[in-house]
Amino acid sequence: MGIFIIAEIGINHNGSMDIAKQLIDVAVDAGADAVKFQKRTIELVYTKEMLDSPRESQWGTTQRDQKLGLEFNDSDYREIDAYCKERSISWSASAWDLESQKFLNKFDLTFNKVASAMLPYAELMQSIASEGRKTYISTGMSDEPMLDRVVDIFRKANCPFELMHCVSTYPLDDVDANLSRIGSLRNRYKCDVGYSGHETGLSLSYGAIGLGATSLERHITLNRSMYGSDQSASVEPAGFRQLVGGVRKIAAGMGDGAIAMNPKEKPVADKLRAHIPQS
Repeated sequence: MGIFIIAEIGINHNGSMDIAKQLIDVAVDAGADAVKFQKRTIELVYTKEMLDSPRESQWGTTQRDQKLGLEFNDSDYREIDAYCKERSISWSASAWDLESQKFLNKFDLTFNKVASAMLPYAELMQSIASEGRKTYISTGMSDEPMLDRVVDIFRKANCPFELMHCVSTYPLDDVDANLSRIGSLRNRYKCDVGYSGHETGLSLSYGAIGLGATSLERHITLNRSMYGSDQSASVEPAGFRQLVGGVRKIAAGMGDGAIAMNPKEKPVADKLRAHIPQS
């Protein structure tokens, strides 16, 4: 069973192309399948009043300065696209508005990603589903009626999708993880279900794979003490290498569940049972 592993860079690049490339390198070196960013049209996602409000940051004194400072532009994404091709890793971004999704269509992306916060945005869901591209859908902050509507949109569009169990707290407390929801989602929607985690540590991610998650997304960072709201819920390079290696081992060890003797056990059985009378 192959687990599709997404290294979520999000906005942990802090507006720096150098940091973004270092994080892409982390993902490649660890053996991840893809990296993912976030794309927003700032004026559409936030109100003018909010953007004009004060916020001290390295980019200026308003919320607008901070939001724009974290947002990559067209030339930045073209550089990301070229660098990911150079490093032989897929990339995508979760769009927070229709213009951002349209923007991402400039690139030959292999998959789409729906952020949990966007689940009620029916027009955006319809736009993404209309592309027919494999889509990973995080399920944080949702209930059955909300997910029913989203799944219906993707099924009516005949767009391949995979749900990703997610709890949208940053960082996630272990007791709130509700990993059993992976099975509940799989049973209700008859589809593959992955896991998008925001916890500290690696144990819950390993547990998700053991419960049959078919994909895994974790935020990555160069250092959890860096500026940014997602950094504390992210995994540093050494931890991410350990995570990917562990996930690959668990996936390899899952097997098919058949109740039968492994052929490699046969000589051991013959030796250890030689004294037992044949019946």
